[in-house]
Amino acid sequence: MTRVPFAARVAAGVAVTVVEEARKLPGTAVMFPMTVVSEVLAGTMRFQQQVTALAIKGDQVIASLPLVGTPDQVQPSWAVFEEDSIGTEGDVDIPDHDAPPASGRFALYSTPPADAAATAAQQATAPVDRPDIVEMVDYDTLALAQLRARLRTLSLDDLETLREYEIGSLQRAPFLTMLENRITTAKAK
Repeated sequence: MTRVPFAARVAAGVAVTVVEEARKLPGTAVMFPMTVVSEVLAGTMRFQQQVTALAIKGDQVIASLPLVGTPDQVQPSWAVFEEDSIGTEGDVDIPDHDAPPASGRFALYSTPPADAAATAAQQATAPVDRPDIVEMVDYDTLALAQLRARLRTLSLDDLETLREYEIGSLQRAPFLTMLENRITTAKAK
């Protein structure tokens, strides 16, 4: 068997490739503009990343030099921080940190302000008639999630007793809401 010369085989391969590519041309022509645009955008992004990397290296070098008044030390006029307003005369409106605790459905996920927690601690130490169920489940030390885990094991009378105890002592909105929801569910059964 005689073998076709190498140049003829290469020429046949080129001819087949040209025919295949000519058949793909209509689909490629439609996609060509999008391909070009995406390549241009990708190149632009790579260029921006390289420029940013160079700027970061420049910032590191400049930061190591003993210069006065580098750009990151200059504070814009619109940037006002709480520590900047200490000692000024009312020109900055500082938010009220003694806002009332959240109520409604978000009360379960909020924490009371520090002074409300202190008030609750004082009320917890005040002598209040402590029902047996409070001692039995160690109610005063329970977190909300721990209470939620124990609610299904309590009777309706125990739930109502805990609710009355909470109203008379700590008055924590999330606990009251959870107890009232469980009482409603238990009554519906």
